[in-house]
Amino acid sequence: MSTATDRGGTLTGRVWIQAARPRTFPAAIAPVVVGTAAARQFTGWRFSAALLVALAMQVAVNYANDYFDGVRGVDTAERVGPRRAVASGDASPQAMKVAIAAALLVAAVAGLALAAAAGWELLAVGAVSFLAALAYSGGPRPYASAGLGEVFVFVFFGLVATVGSAYVQDERVAGAAVAAALPVGALASAILMVNNLRDIGTDRAAGKMTLAVRLGEQRSRSAYWSLVGGAYVGACVVAGAVSSAWPLLALASLPLLLPLRARVRAGASGADLIAALGGTGRLELVFAVLFAAGLVLAR
Repeated sequence: MSTATDRGGTLTGRVWIQAARPRTFPAAIAPVVVGTAAARQFTGWRFSAALLVALAMQVAVNYANDYFDGVRGVDTAERVGPRRAVASGDASPQAMKVAIAAALLVAAVAGLALAAAAGWELLAVGAVSFLAALAYSGGPRPYASAGLGEVFVFVFFGLVATVGSAYVQDERVAGAAVAAALPVGALASAILMVNNLRDIGTDRAAGKMTLAVRLGEQRSRSAYWSLVGGAYVGACVVAGAVSSAWPLLALASLPLLLPLRARVRAGASGADLIAALGGTGRLELVFAVLFAAGLVLAR
């Protein structure tokens, strides 16, 4: 049996799971956890709906990236990362477009429920987020190819998702949520940075000018560590802002940096950085859970 299709020619779930890129899911989960912790109130279904929106948007972005990079020839046989569905022929471009639409539909339904409960102004935020998700890799001038991918991640998987998750609970923008969003966005951007560091060679050859391609290998490594270090500095700033040491619980995630240091700082490249991508995702998730616990205890 092929990993792509069964004997009847039907695509298996494995293809879609791999195309969804589960290693990046912490970038969707972390802001919802932290934003909810920064809120003063808690409504379970709103938390669940916000988490569903974030995960569906993450999947939509990843499917769209798979589709656009596949049809534009950016993903080639020389690529060292995980197998891409469209470029490998495991999924047709049409099937991937349907999958993108399905992921966006899930996000839209959950977002509509939140807007009805917390405020219709959330529809405008959702519309901008949808456009940004598609413009990341699509359109005449995708900003992932203009070196702006990390900016997109910081804004939408940092600021927007974290502040938005607090907003659907309290129905207001709180300063604590804005401050807490900064370290979350930094770690989410670090996930993309290490991903693009891995792909510098093939992206440059395909004309995809990511920030890593523009910076070069050594400066990209430095940028990665600046983002990771900035997250911990941010946690300290938040602790000072709320006059409590509890948010410093996030520092307990520091041991997770050791394997990343062994790979990213030691000069690993290509396929050797795949583990660093997963490790950075785990770091963000653990950091977020500890940070969120600290925010709750600091009240």
